[in-house]
Amino acid sequence: MDYEAVIGLEVHVQLKTRSKIFCSCSTRFGAPPNTHTCPICIGMPGVLPVLNKKVVEYAMKMALATNCEIASVSQFARKHYFYPDLPKGYQISQYELPLAENGWIDVEVDGQTRRIGITRIHMEEDAGKLIHDEHRPLSFVDLNRTGTPLIEIVSEPDIRRPEEASEYLKKIRQLVRYLGISDGNMEEGSLRCDANISLRPLGRQGYGVKSELKNMNSFRHVQKALEYEIRRQTALLLDGGQVVQETRLWDAAKGVTHSMRGKEEAHDYRYFPDPDLVPVEIERVWIEKVRQEMPELPGAKRERFVKEYGLPPYDADVLTSSIHVADYFEECVRLFHRPKTVSNWIMVELLKLLHQDNQEIDTCPVPPSSLAALLKLVEDGTISAKMGKKVLEESYKTGMEPQQIVQEQGLSQLSDEAELKSMVARVIEDFPEEVAKYRSGKKKVFGFLVGQVMRMTRGKANPKKVNELLQKALD
Repeated sequence: MDYEAVIGLEVHVQLKTRSKIFCSCSTRFGAPPNTHTCPICIGMPGVLPVLNKKVVEYAMKMALATNCEIASVSQFARKHYFYPDLPKGYQISQYELPLAENGWIDVEVDGQTRRIGITRIHMEEDAGKLIHDEHRPLSFVDLNRTGTPLIEIVSEPDIRRPEEASEYLKKIRQLVRYLGISDGNMEEGSLRCDANISLRPLGRQGYGVKSELKNMNSFRHVQKALEYEIRRQTALLLDGGQVVQETRLWDAAKGVTHSMRGKEEAHDYRYFPDPDLVPVEIERVWIEKVRQEMPELPGAKRERFVKEYGLPPYDADVLTSSIHVADYFEECVRLFHRPKTVSNWIMVELLKLLHQDNQEIDTCPVPPSSLAALLKLVEDGTISAKMGKKVLEESYKTGMEPQQIVQEQGLSQLSDEAELKSMVARVIEDFPEEVAKYRSGKKKVFGFLVGQVMRMTRGKANPKKVNELLQKALD
């Protein structure tokens, strides 16, 4: 029997606000343990939370970017569970009345576009962090993260393949970065994903028993964990067994999932409205104000790059994959208006250097002004394109301006016509057999003769002028 996977994702996005969701403690990452805490976020008796307005605005931006309907009234609820890093014994979240519902995101895999529904987006606070001692049977509690604002994005069970899940997550990260509401860093926990997966016979309706997968901190891990779980559940069902509803952890080192605990249901959390927080009322005027503040989103930017700059769709897709890459491209084009040339140098040369160092373009030591200056040097013939690549690498390593590198290393092209004519004449004199072959119709010899001129000038001759002068002399 053939089975198909039914996958839904729960994505937690840590919002990039300066303070926590219900108090004024800092959200800065990497501070010493338990230094960004106060009586409110550690749940001392008698304290009252106060909602951070910026959290609501950021959540609304994501709702608008994912085509959701924003509720005029939403409400916070207490989600009860007991764990050492949850000092209150409950988490403030949203349940029956979330901020937004009924959205969607389109993802493309293997040239096919699929629409993934979004059930809801709601706001909540994060829990703390447990740090386990590798040498002793002890765990330490760091409450710095407690109260950090999150939005949870819950998809419909519309995903059928692990590749789609990975692309969906990439689209989520792209959006939060474009919106400026999160850095989307999975390694630091700013973007976290739980996946629910079940199998059903191909062509059947309804759902099978699902497993929830946790502990996945990269797109690759999400895809690999889902692929493994599909294999595990398929083998279990074909063998006549039954899938148990449970939470499973992904072991990246071994490439397997293993059982963590039985899966909780909503009633296990004993949700009820938080009595310390009033309902959040959102007027249409506020929604429209937030909408006006929205940046140009990836899809619209991609279409504009094709139309305005005449770029191929592939180029536009790569350049708009990151808002920082898109901004870098546009600033460079403003200074050097050859969009396709700029696109080629960014995609082929600059991104290669960045990927080698695992760096993002917003930390690139070569600013757009420097790349534009380099491209002008290539265009006006001061240096060749081949030499330009070496200059770019040097500028990337040292931070020096291209013009300074060219001057200090004497890299300018030899373009003096009289001097080049003399060298062409010398090559024709030194290689009479090759010249005779060319004049008898063996045109491939031309490249050899050009190479001899370039060798005489140690590669500094202007190739375009060499070709012109040699062609004229031979003909």
